[in-house]
Amino acid sequence: MKLGTNCALLVIDIQQEDFQDMTPDNLADPAWDCIRSARRVLDVFRARRLPVIHVQEAHRADHVDFGRELDGAEGPHCLEDSPGTDFAWLTYPLPGEYRVVKRRYSAFFGTDLEILLRGLQVDTLVLVGGLTDVCIHYTAADAHQWDYHIRVVADAVAGSDPEAHAASLRAIRYLQRDALVTAADVEAAE
Repeated sequence: MKLGTNCALLVIDIQQEDFQDMTPDNLADPAWDCIRSARRVLDVFRARRLPVIHVQEAHRADHVDFGRELDGAEGPHCLEDSPGTDFAWLTYPLPGEYRVVKRRYSAFFGTDLEILLRGLQVDTLVLVGGLTDVCIHYTAADAHQWDYHIRVVADAVAGSDPEAHAASLRAIRYLQRDALVTAADVEAAE
């Protein structure tokens, strides 16, 4: 795997809502494996000064922008005025890192992500975060449709359940045979 200047990291929906019980004292808990792996990838991108884009799901308090999302298993979540919508502390954006707010599953849908990526001259996206079967999958599929190379860090994403997670990883690998990597692969990249 190579990490050239044409690569960007998308940190998707790693928000406090899902990590409110995580503290420095319990960081070794297996429940936090995914975010620890995401942090390892984030550290590589930061050390190499490659673009980092934090994607944040946020909805208006009056729910007007949820659309069909509430027809599924999820209830209202990631409301703009909720402290849980903020980024998780372990992967919190640093000055100079980009932020994109989205109101749908895909980080491309209704956002300025494509404009940002073109401006950065990116052709390869590395994805970490959640949920594998929802926002990661939809973003990866849209990135594929926009002709980006995608690399999903399999140990730095988590799904709504193990079966959905595994099925989504298979679907992403179907789109691009080299799409699945690990945090160790990123750390060892040229």
